[in-house]
Amino acid sequence: MVVVEDERSIAEAVAARLRSEGYSVEVAGDGPSGVAVCERVQPDLVVLDLMLPGLDGIEVCKQIQRERPVPVLMLTARDSEADLLVGLAVGADDYMTKPFSMRELIARVHALLRRVEREGTVAPDSTPVRIGAVELDAATRRVHLAGEAVHLTPTEFDLLYYLATRPGRVSTREELLAEVWGYDVPSGERTVDSHIRSIRRKLGSELVRTVHGVGYAVEEVASCG
Repeated sequence: MVVVEDERSIAEAVAARLRSEGYSVEVAGDGPSGVAVCERVQPDLVVLDLMLPGLDGIEVCKQIQRERPVPVLMLTARDSEADLLVGLAVGADDYMTKPFSMRELIARVHALLRRVEREGTVAPDSTPVRIGAVELDAATRRVHLAGEAVHLTPTEFDLLYYLATRPGRVSTREELLAEVWGYDVPSGERTVDSHIRSIRRKLGSELVRTVHGVGYAVEEVASCG
């Protein structure tokens, strides 16, 4: 794993905790060195700060995702929805706002790695699912809107596919955290909301219905085949 964080105390604390979990960890203190370390070690996961000297976390995320998809857990001192959506749009899979608990960070790291392991387990002949003009192909993990390819992050795909395969059923944020992210922490509910907003931005605001006080659902679903 690689930790890209310019606050040395945070970087060392995160790296130490990850190493205590049995992971091999390298640390970079700025954007350019973060990109260089990721190119060299080809990590299974990157913990990436949004605000970095040299290159910010958004640009680092773009560059390290160019050659191969790698799970990215973004850390941010900002709490603005715009920053979070930009991070998700360029390939971050999850985010945490500082200050955060190490226990929760480890839970999210484990969940991201488990999801990567699950990818590819869908049967190749699985029938694509359609939500209006959106088509989701679980076998190839590709998404099309009115025939045009649209990039979703792995988390966004899993979240939308989970809802799409349960048409008309309202899923709570707690359920989505448990089933899609693989962890159950109350502060993660804003993560669900941000990913839903990112999906709507890419695929249309009417795609996922908000059931206020409960959760989310999709309605117009049909198999393609």
